[in-house]
Amino acid sequence: MSYFAVAVGREGDQWDATEVDLDDVADIEDAAEVMREAYPDADLTLLFVDADDEYLTVMRLDNGDDLRTFGSDAEYASQSRLGEALLGDLEPENTDEIDTEDEESISARPTELDAEPVGEADLMGDLGVGGATLLALCAKEGMMPSDVVSEVAEVIGFADTLESASGA
Repeated sequence: MSYFAVAVGREGDQWDATEVDLDDVADIEDAAEVMREAYPDADLTLLFVDADDEYLTVMRLDNGDDLRTFGSDAEYASQSRLGEALLGDLEPENTDEIDTEDEESISARPTELDAEPVGEADLMGDLGVGGATLLALCAKEGMMPSDVVSEVAEVIGFADTLESASGA
């Protein structure tokens, strides 16, 4: 299974993004170490992994600690070694606990998911991308993981940086 991974780091109000290699990642702590190495001085680092244009993993590391992870579909853990490393220990997301009343747009509400999201969908809530929004983007017909990442980047404010890192 092929993948594209990009780490995005924020120091103060400046964002930077770089493509990262996860071939040697054996577990979630190895992935966190890749994030720390990419941005050792960042107050916030995000890692986006797009696997085969089908599965999305988002990891968040605050000040080099407090690692949180979201996966668009638990199936990714059974489909690849990297998927197992990133999502293997995560529990299914309880979408009933996500507050959709605070979302600004009715279109941001989750629709029927044909996947089983895992981890913490609200890991970017304080950045403007609430759990309901992330789930809705992942469930939206025709949305590929790269499209979801682009939408998230636009909302959070690192779209230009991401575009430069991904070579688009």
